[in-house]
Amino acid sequence: MRILVADGLDAGALATLRAAGHEVVERRGLAGAALAEALAGCAALVVRGATRVTAEVLRAAPGLRIVVRAGTGLDNVDLDAARALGIAVRNTPAANAVSVAELVIGALVTFERHLAAAAADLRAGRWEKSRYAAGRELAGRTLGLVGFGRIGREVARRARAFDMTVEASDPGLDRWPEDFAWVAPRALDDLLAAADVVSVHVPLTADTRHLLDAARLARMKPDAVLVQAARGGVVDEAALEAALRGGALRGAILDVFETEPVPPGHPLLALPNVLAFPHLGASTVEAQRRAGQEAAALVLEALADGRR
Repeated sequence: MRILVADGLDAGALATLRAAGHEVVERRGLAGAALAEALAGCAALVVRGATRVTAEVLRAAPGLRIVVRAGTGLDNVDLDAARALGIAVRNTPAANAVSVAELVIGALVTFERHLAAAAADLRAGRWEKSRYAAGRELAGRTLGLVGFGRIGREVARRARAFDMTVEASDPGLDRWPEDFAWVAPRALDDLLAAADVVSVHVPLTADTRHLLDAARLARMKPDAVLVQAARGGVVDEAALEAALRGGALRGAILDVFETEPVPPGHPLLALPNVLAFPHLGASTVEAQRRAGQEAAALVLEALADGRR
């Protein structure tokens, strides 16, 4: 069967699909009508975060059985349309958990010790040791996790190694995981008020869009730091900018944005108390390999099943 891979995928995953006897077509940068045209005759579509799989695209692909997102978020796929058309949609939520968690902790250390700015000064020939003397430790601080799924739990494990107190808010959990009894469950508003660092790890849905709006950001401590490495849109960026400019929040670490790539002149990037990255959470060799292999396995399972 024919499989369209519309975003970059690990070479090993491509080899796995081809070894199973399927035709794999790699076409990047497709959108709208061009994507629909490329899907002609395809039984499976594999994407990452760049390709938008709209209702119009899905309706134009009558032979499509499955869409696999090699990654966590599914906000680039019209799930309602897929469901109505009988097209399965899967993702690989476990693949990037470690990579995202390591980025969160690494970025937090970088922010609190001013490492990025200090390194830039040194490269420019400036020895500014005294300028960066007021760094902060993570030990003894309280980390509040908004969302306590796979990624949130990996962040918690690493924060514990730094002697942080960890709390989490996740009303979607049926029951608290037994092996995380040392993480205190909290209502979201209570967690925001108590945490020194708030790290966001929820998917983008209708219920979580702008979950952290002006009112909720105002509940945070003025000395707190927000880490947003989930999905763009969970944090209201205009409200965050206002909080950072007005001193209602000490700083923010951002790996995701509502619009990506970030448009030129984005106001958050001009703030000195913001450390930002171009969506690097899953950008490790290991995460890419796991996501690709898990995506390939999902495709092969679906195509081996004769049902839609």
